[in-house]
Amino acid sequence: MVDDDRTADPEEMLRVMEEQRAATTKWLYGDPLLLYTPWGVAWLLGFTAFFLHYGLDDRSYAPISQMQALTVLMCAQLVAAAIAAFGIVRMNNLVRGDSTARGAMYGYAWMAGMILMVVICLRMGPLLPPDETGLLWAGTSLLVVGVLHMAGGALWLNWPMFFIGAWVAAVDAVGVLLGAGWHALLTAVLLGGGFVVAGVWLRRRPA
Repeated sequence: MVDDDRTADPEEMLRVMEEQRAATTKWLYGDPLLLYTPWGVAWLLGFTAFFLHYGLDDRSYAPISQMQALTVLMCAQLVAAAIAAFGIVRMNNLVRGDSTARGAMYGYAWMAGMILMVVICLRMGPLLPPDETGLLWAGTSLLVVGVLHMAGGALWLNWPMFFIGAWVAAVDAVGVLLGAGWHALLTAVLLGGGFVVAGVWLRRRPA
C-alpha cells in the first residue's frame, strides 16, 4: 500500500511560509500599487499642467491657465483618492484590535493636517501674487504628505513608507526654494514619477 501522505520537503515548506508571510505583510500594509501609483499618476498629470502654465522663465509653455491646471490636478487626485480608499478599506477589513485604532487615529491626523493646510492657505493666499499663492498651496499640501508618511513609517516600523515621506519633504523643500515653475516640474517628475515607480517596486519586491 502506497502512503500518499508523504513528508513535505523542508525547502518547500519554507517557500510556502515565506509566500504566506509576504502576502500577509502586503495585506496589513496595503497594496502599494493601489496606495502609491494612482497618486503618482495624478501628480504627474496635474503638476505637469502647472509646469506648462508657469514655465521656468516666467513664460507659459502652453496655453493652460492656472485654473485649468488646478482642475486637471483635482480631478486626477479624486480618482487617485477613490482607488486608494478601496485599497485602505480592503486592508482594514482584515485588521482588528490595536491596529484598527492606530489606523483610525492616523486617518484623523491626515484629515486634521489637510484642514489646517486649507485654513492657512485661505488666510495667507490672498496676500500673495497668483504664482506664489499656487506655490503656497502646493508646498503646504506636500508638507503634510511628507511629514505624515514619515510619521506612518515610524508608527508601523515601515522603512519604505518613512523614506518615501522624507523624499517628498526633500523635493518639496527644494521646489519651494526654486519657485513655482521648478516646484511643479520637480513634483511631476520626482514625486509623480517616483510614486509610480515606488508602487510598482514595492508591489513586486519580497516583503
